[in-house]
Formats: sequence, structure tokens, C-alpha cells
Amino acid sequence: MVAKLHYESDMPQVEIAKKLGVSTATVSRLLTRARALGIVRIEVMDLAIPDEITARLIEVLGLKRAAVVDTPSTGVLSSLATPLGNLLKEENLSKGAVVGIGWGRAVREVIQAGLPRIPDVRAVALNGGLQQSAPHFQINEFVRQAAEQFGGTAHFLHAPYVSSVELRDAFLTDPVVKQTTGLWDQLDCAIVGIGLPHAINPPEASAATISEQDIGGAVGDVIRHYVDKDGNPLHWDGEERMIAASVAQLRKVGLSIGVAATVEKAAGIVAAVRSGMINALVTDTTTALAVLEICGPRLKSDTAKQT
Repeated sequence: MVAKLHYESDMPQVEIAKKLGVSTATVSRLLTRARALGIVRIEVMDLAIPDEITARLIEVLGLKRAAVVDTPSTGVLSSLATPLGNLLKEENLSKGAVVGIGWGRAVREVIQAGLPRIPDVRAVALNGGLQQSAPHFQINEFVRQAAEQFGGTAHFLHAPYVSSVELRDAFLTDPVVKQTTGLWDQLDCAIVGIGLPHAINPPEASAATISEQDIGGAVGDVIRHYVDKDGNPLHWDGEERMIAASVAQLRKVGLSIGVAATVEKAAGIVAAVRSGMINALVTDTTTALAVLEICGPRLKSDTAKQT
């Protein structure tokens, strides 16, 4: 009862003593005994400083750049828009630079929150579309919005995400489609999300095919290029029908930025970096610490402690 009054009701020891008709010394002894018996446990937490975590991420993962924000109580994905914008501006993209745009909730949220003005860049879709009404699959709309915010031009991909091999080949010979896909070899920058494993993400949320759901060992994906925990690509039946920038093309991008949050994506983030498909990361402190936990000992801080 003494422990509940003090730690749960935040009642001072003097008031507890008056309430129970005992001395303050008795209350103090009871609280000490409660800790000794394990009735009360006090955990000392490291205060996570975004700048320190950012530096650690770059060092541990070998990233070109990274940006970490304090985890907000709400709107974590939209909070990543400003640090993403800063990374884009730091890249000093020149006139005519090509910026690839992927799909997913994180990409949608950061674009809706706003990208910086970078005039005359070319925003291009990195993959075909799905016959899905879910807002996070609307790849051409993301490209349109990104180009508008940049003050650049949009290059849409009016083609399906997966089709038959024959139709895929036919689509890729179309002059308009060819103009867009030809830009994948010229990418200066890419903005992509990182998918959850299908064991966590239900099929209706990811719109994954049966073949994709059957992939074993996948911890995440980048525009449907699945990887295991070590970053090795995992091939699936139907992948050859996919209309999307290839793993090899993503690996050649000057600045390929993964935008992701939630601890469930930590393993996928690590794998995406190890695969070479992303070389920069924008995330929040909670997710970043989960990533570092996978890679090694938890980040230690010399900042003040709190109980």
C-alpha cells in the first residue's frame, strides 16, 4: 500500500505517514524494503539524443547520410518530411537531376507534409501501379505531387506493377513507358519506403500476390524487391513480370533514401541497407534505437539520467 501511494499516486512520504498514522522514517524503510523485495523496480533510461543516434547510424550501417527526429506522440511519418527535405537540399541536386519516387505509407505522408523546392528536377515513378484504391499505392499521384512541390517535371509510369511476361515486354517497348523507365539508369536520388514482412503486414494491406506471401525468410522489401536479414535478394515466382526499377539500378543511385518508422521495420531497414538498395535513412529515435539494437550494443549516452 505504501508503494502504491508513493509511486502510483505520487503522494509524498510525509503525507503517507500522516494518512497511515506512522512515522516518516517507517514509510522510508517500507519503500526501501519494497525495492529490495522487487515489489518496486526503478529503471534508469538513457536519454536518446537524435544527433548522437544519427552519427551512430551512419557509422554502424555505413550510410552516406541519415536524419533522426525525436519520436512524436502522433504523426511520426509526417514528422520525417523536414529531415528528408534537408537531406535533399544537402545533396545539391542540379538542373535536370532525376529523383525516383517509390510508394508506401511513409512516402505518401512525407510528400503530403511537403518537399522542398528544387527547381527543374525530374520526378519519376520507380514502379508500375496496382488496381488498388488504397492511397499509399497511388504512385503516379505521388510523382505528380513531388514534381509540383519541387517545381520540376513529372514522369509517370502508366503500366501495371505485375503482368504477364509478354505484356511486360510490350509495355516496355511503348515510347512513353520507355521514356520513363529509361530514367531509372540516370537516378541521382530516390525516395523509397521499406515494407513490413508479410507475417506482420496482412495481405490486404500490402496487396501482395500469393507468390510474394510465400517467400521464406523475407524481413522487408524495397518496391517489392524482398531481402533476408543479411540483405540478400529473395526471388519469387512472378518477379520477372514486375515493372519496377531493378535492385542493380537502385544500388547505383547517388542518394537512395529509405523513409521508415516503427520498430517492426527495424530488421527490414537493416536488410535494405545491407542490400545496397538504400544508402541513406530518415527515421525516428525509437526506430533508430531498434535498428542499432540489431546491429550491436545499444547506444550509450553521457546525458543526464532520469528515474
